[in-house]
Amino acid sequence: MNAEELLEQYAADLREFSGLNLSGVNLPGVNLSRSTFHQANFATSKITNADFSHSSFEYAKFHGATLTLSDFSHTNLQHADLSNTELTRADFSSGDLRSANLSYADLRDAKLRGSNLQRANLSRADLRYAKLISANLHGANLTNSELSSTDLSGADLRYAELRQATLNRANLQGANLRGANLRWADLSGANLRWADLTGAKLSGATLTGVDLSHAILLNATLVHVDLSRSNLAYVDWTGADLSGSNLTGAKLYSVSPFGIKTAGATCRWIDLSQNGDQSQIYQFISEDLSEYFHESPPIVEIVIDDRLSSDAHCALAVAYQQLARQKNGITPPQIEIHKRRTILRFALDRDEDLFSTAFIAILPFSDAKVTQDNLLSLLKSVPYQEIDDSIGLQAFHVLVATLSDSIQKIDTSKLLQAIPIAIQKIRFFQTPTRLTLSNSFQRSLTIYDSPQFGKRRIKYAKAEEEFAFLNQPIEFVLPSQVEAIEFLQGFQARR
Repeated sequence: MNAEELLEQYAADLREFSGLNLSGVNLPGVNLSRSTFHQANFATSKITNADFSHSSFEYAKFHGATLTLSDFSHTNLQHADLSNTELTRADFSSGDLRSANLSYADLRDAKLRGSNLQRANLSRADLRYAKLISANLHGANLTNSELSSTDLSGADLRYAELRQATLNRANLQGANLRGANLRWADLSGANLRWADLTGAKLSGATLTGVDLSHAILLNATLVHVDLSRSNLAYVDWTGADLSGSNLTGAKLYSVSPFGIKTAGATCRWIDLSQNGDQSQIYQFISEDLSEYFHESPPIVEIVIDDRLSSDAHCALAVAYQQLARQKNGITPPQIEIHKRRTILRFALDRDEDLFSTAFIAILPFSDAKVTQDNLLSLLKSVPYQEIDDSIGLQAFHVLVATLSDSIQKIDTSKLLQAIPIAIQKIRFFQTPTRLTLSNSFQRSLTIYDSPQFGKRRIKYAKAEEEFAFLNQPIEFVLPSQVEAIEFLQGFQARR
């Protein structure tokens, strides 16, 4: 069938043209919408400004074709070969291009809004200024592709291959890039606000001047990345690896300095101002970034000598909900459940919040009073006169006084009234506890370890009475003054 016969049959309301060979054909401005061209061959054809909307081209061949300004909206192009095609300003809006081959294609200014490009091959394609808003590029191959000034806002790029892709000035706001491979990509000046980069690989990428504010970088790899003067305000980067990277001039307002790896990284200063106007600068006094950044966050850990039941789980949530509603509220803990133990971990953003958080977090448990007394006793026992003056005696004195004052101001009776009495009667909250503080320098301090912790009421036979000592309580002894001082010195290291 030649081109004239095709148009005649289309005019006669025929729409089935599967397997048709039209390679090299010239059909400018043609209307072939709502037709079926499965496995048809359009290689090296010239079909500019054509209407192919709502059609189906599964496994069709367009290699080397010129399809400028053509309309492929709402069209099925699954597994189609569109490699080396000229597709500038073509419209693929809401099209299905799953597993299509678009390698080396020219898609400048193309419209691909809401299109499905899952597992499509777009390697070395030119997508400059293309519109891929809310497009599905899950698992797509975009290696070495040109995406300068491309709009990918809200796009799904999970596990996409973007190695050495050019994305400078691209709009990736709100894009899902979980697990994406962006190694050696150029993202300079790109907009990644609110983007999800969980587990993304960005080693060697250029991120100069990038806007990553509010982005998620959990467990992302950013080894040897240039983040100089980038906007990282409000970013969540726990578990991220920034080893060997450059962070000089990065905007880090409301960003936790904990939970990231910075071995070998360089940074002369960072901007901590709310508006990113350098009104609040942190100047590094050494090349060791651990003076500000730490891999481990401060943690309050409560170990309960019992397994968390469903009733206790619900009661625990209610108790902490009520405490959070007070001015001295706390954030929900991470919960780790074992057969005979339950571990609550409160990860914090400041070492200085360890004592006050522990003071409140223990409240639902019967060991609360003795634990709180230990917290106060430990702070009051620190002998200021024995502190090495090189660390700043006066500053240390102020730190300890501030920590002590912060927990003495907590209205315990008011907080206890917020916890329903029925909750405190549940067995889980009556069992022995152990409370430990860990600062950002990974120094730990056990505040209380119940003498009954780990002791089980076992009835021994007469022949086994010699083992009864295993159930005897072990008296808890507060950490020494030296241990307390070393622990508190970690707070000062970042001041």
